[in-house]
Amino acid sequence: MVRYEDEFKIDVARQYLSSRIGARSLAAQYGLDHATVRRWAERYRQHGEAGLRKKFSHYSARFKLSVLRRMWREELSCRQVAALFDLRGGHTVVTTWERQYHEGGLDALKPKPRGRPKTMPALKSLKPLQPDAEDTRPREALLEEVKYLRAEVAYLKKLRALRQEKERAAPRKRGSCSN
Repeated sequence: MVRYEDEFKIDVARQYLSSRIGARSLAAQYGLDHATVRRWAERYRQHGEAGLRKKFSHYSARFKLSVLRRMWREELSCRQVAALFDLRGGHTVVTTWERQYHEGGLDALKPKPRGRPKTMPALKSLKPLQPDAEDTRPREALLEEVKYLRAEVAYLKKLRALRQEKERAAPRKRGSCSN
């Protein structure tokens, strides 16, 4: 994704808003997409130069919900809401928030922690395993169960290996994105 300097975006937005040149002509002049010119101009019109400056934001679940409620109440499009609230990431951010809200409610809108946890989670108990006092089966029955469980694990490992071998041997389709 190409990133443009803030001053360049401001100049293009000002030129579009102050002249009678259309977005397509201006976009062709600078080698841009016409939708990009319109988006920059709208951000500049609504928020001034700050609307085109780099902005790194993390939004709370309450803020996300208030954005969605305003969009639904005023029947605004995702693009309009993104411009109105100066959301970086454009309309796709709002679309994602809406999908998350419908799938999981307010909890789904809460920011997820990123990266690795700072510390290891505490283990519930570090007691050594002890035989279950209530298990009074004879030794032979326990050995039979162990034998059965080992066979089951071996069977599942073999099944997984066969599936992986089958996937590797399957011919790849042309133009697939999985490569």
